[in-house]
Amino acid sequence: MRKVTGPMDGMTRRDWLGGAAIGAGMLAMPGSAVARRIGRGDRVNVAVIGAGGMGAQNMAKLTDQNIVAAADVDFDHVAKSLTDAKGAVRADRLALKSAYDRAARFADYRRMFDSRKDIDAVVIATPDHHHAIAAKTAMERGLHVYVQKPLTYTVREGRTLLDLARRNPKLVTQMGNQGHSGDDGRRVVELIRGGAIGRVREVHAWTNRPLWPQGEPRPAAVTKPAGLDWELWLGPAAVDWGYNPDYAHFNWRGWVPFGVGSLGDMGAHLIDFPVWALDPGLPTRVETRHSRWGGDDDIWDGKPPADLGSYPLANVTTYRFGNAKGGPVTMTWYDGGLMPPTPDAMLADARMNPDGGVLYVGDRGMLMHDTYGEKPVLVGDGVAARAAAVPVSLSRIRGGREGHEMNWIRAIRGEEAISSPFSVAVPLNETMILGMVALRADQPIEYDGVSGRITNVADANRFLDREYRKGWSL
Repeated sequence: MRKVTGPMDGMTRRDWLGGAAIGAGMLAMPGSAVARRIGRGDRVNVAVIGAGGMGAQNMAKLTDQNIVAAADVDFDHVAKSLTDAKGAVRADRLALKSAYDRAARFADYRRMFDSRKDIDAVVIATPDHHHAIAAKTAMERGLHVYVQKPLTYTVREGRTLLDLARRNPKLVTQMGNQGHSGDDGRRVVELIRGGAIGRVREVHAWTNRPLWPQGEPRPAAVTKPAGLDWELWLGPAAVDWGYNPDYAHFNWRGWVPFGVGSLGDMGAHLIDFPVWALDPGLPTRVETRHSRWGGDDDIWDGKPPADLGSYPLANVTTYRFGNAKGGPVTMTWYDGGLMPPTPDAMLADARMNPDGGVLYVGDRGMLMHDTYGEKPVLVGDGVAARAAAVPVSLSRIRGGREGHEMNWIRAIRGEEAISSPFSVAVPLNETMILGMVALRADQPIEYDGVSGRITNVADANRFLDREYRKGWSL
C-alpha cells in the first residue's frame, strides 16, 4: 500500500482555494498535447465518457458546443437514454441525438484520447471506479474536465487530481455537484457565515438513498446484454463477479468495487453546504454505525464479510471537525431513510423533508434546507430579521443550478469564475469518502488531514487507496 501523502502536505486554506482562475490560456504537460486557446464566445470541442444516463443529462445542456467524441461501453444503453418508453426520441434530447450521431464513437476512452487531438474538454459520467483514471488521463493531455460526483473513489485519487490541478492552474475543473451553483445554496452560505443563526456547532444531513440494491448478498452472474463490453465496464475494478443488472447500468453505486454508496451519491449535494459555509477543514474523527453488510449472515456481526459485496442499507456517520477555525463542529450524516429527530422549536415552523436535507443548529436559531441547498427555512426568534440584514457576498452563477455545466464552459472561455473546481471539490469529496473509510474500518478513525493518514488504526489506511485490475492504474 502506498503512503497517501504529498499533494496537500502543509497546504494552507489559500492553497485549497487557489485554482479558481478563469480562462483556458495555453496548457502544456509532460508528454501531452497543448490545449487550444479558447476565447470568449468560442465553441468548445467537448467529449464525453459515459454518454448515457447522467452523462446524457449533462451533455443535453452542452449541445450548443461542438460535441466531437463519445466513449461508452454500451451505445444501446446510450440510445435508450435519448428515448421515451415508446422508443421515440425525447423532445429535450433531439439536439443531443443529432450531436451524438455526428460525434466519433469509442468503447474505450483511452483509445479516444489517443486518436482524437481536437478535444478541448471532457465530461466524465462513468461509474465511480473509473472517475480518477479517466480524469487524470484527460488532464495529463491538457484537457479541461467536468467529473461527476463523487469526484473519486478513494482519498489518494482525489489528492492526485488536486495535485494535477494545482500544477496546471489554467485547467478548468468542475465536479458535478450542481447545487454549488444554485442561488438558494449560495444564500444559505451567506446566512450561516453572516451569523443569522449565531455560532453553529451541530449539523445534521440526511438522504432517502439508496434507491438501488444495498445490504444484499452478491447475485449470480447472468448473460450480459449483447451491446455491453463488460471488460471495459469493469475497467480498473479488481474483481470480476460476472455481469448482473444489479450492477450495470444504474445500480453499481451500492456495490463495494464500483461505487461509494449513498454518501458518494448525495453527500456532494448535502454536506457541500456545511463544509462550504463553516470552513471546518478536514474531519479529525469519523465514526459510522450501520445495518448489516450485504452478504453478512450473522445479524449481530457488525464487521463486513470477508467477500465484500454491497454496502449496508443504512448508516449514521458522525464527523468531528476539531480544527474548525470557528471552534469544533460535529456533523452527523443519516442515510437509508434514517433522519435526525425533529427539534421541538421546529414543529410549528417546518417539516423535515424525508427525501433529504440539512439542519444547522446555531446558538441563536436554526436553518434548514432541502437537497442542493434549496428552500432554506429559518427557525427561531429574531432569525428572520438578522437574515434580512445579511448582505449578498457570493457571486451568482448564470442559470443557477441548471447552469452548472455551462458555467464550466464559460469558465473555459474566460467569461465566468468556475463554481466547484477541484480546489473546492477535493476536500468535500475527501470528507465524504472518509465516512466510507470509517464504515470499512468498523471503528472510529482519527485523521490527520495534513498528511492524509489515519493515526489511531494503522490498518485502516489501506482504505484510503485501492487495488487496480491489471492493465489499469492511476
